Amino acid sequence: MRIHLVDGTYELFRHFYGAPSVTDTSGRERGAVVGVVQSLLGMLEGGATHVGVATDHVIESFRNDLYAGYKTGEGIDPVLWGQFEPLEEAVGALGVVIWPMVEVEADDALAAAAVAATADPRVEQVLLCTPDKDLAQCVRGDRVVQLDRRSGEVRNADGVVAKFGVPPASIPDYLALVGDSADGFPGLPGWGAKAASTLLARYGRLENIPASAAQWDVAPRGASKLAEILRERWDDAMLFRTLATLRTDQPAVTVDELEYGGPTSGFDALAASWDRPKLLERARAIAARRSG
Repeated sequence: MRIHLVDGTYELFRHFYGAPSVTDTSGRERGAVVGVVQSLLGMLEGGATHVGVATDHVIESFRNDLYAGYKTGEGIDPVLWGQFEPLEEAVGALGVVIWPMVEVEADDALAAAAVAATADPRVEQVLLCTPDKDLAQCVRGDRVVQLDRRSGEVRNADGVVAKFGVPPASIPDYLALVGDSADGFPGLPGWGAKAASTLLARYGRLENIPASAAQWDVAPRGASKLAEILRERWDDAMLFRTLATLRTDQPAVTVDELEYGGPTSGFDALAASWDRPKLLERARAIAARRSG
């Protein structure tokens, strides 16, 4: 079997800025929610059988306690913010497993689910449905891959190396050096993508990079200065790597619970409130084909 793990927060943002407006019977904007539901139905109609969706129930997480500059919910369009919880309700009513994360982030949940899925010998492949570079650290050969559903690009371990110049296991170290503007941490000054990938392709982890540039087997431009910065900002590098490292301790996941069995009774009312009765018909048709 193949497991599809979906970044619901990313999908909500994507459809908010790309899907047409839909208002429910109470006049509330629900276009992004409907867009995500339609997208999930398309995935199921396309053959997906086991699906889990993770969302950021709140944007803040334990990482905000570690670093004051880490991303927050500040600045999110109120109309978009107003669709976070309705998305969780809608996905659950559709009958798809939903993980609304609070202490940790949606990315952590996807990482945890990928670990659980790969422990099951029945699983042939796990598809992490997000282009987020954080999730590249979870890629394992061809068995755990990233799928950008918008472009259709599938990124396996070789694809991670082609994209970032380092293997999946080195992605947290890479982000510690170059930073991640989406998550709000800057990396180390002077360290660009080329220097970071050159050193980490050779040494793998930050701890393995010799303290003196004279000991480096590779020599990116400005090597001496880069080594000096790494020594002086070592604590920052370790903190940024911690921020970039995905946790895999929650939620608890079993593969069988991800199997799609059809919509719940609550989905009828939701589809009606959006004036989208065909969504219910599609969900029931998928379930009927599976049970038949």
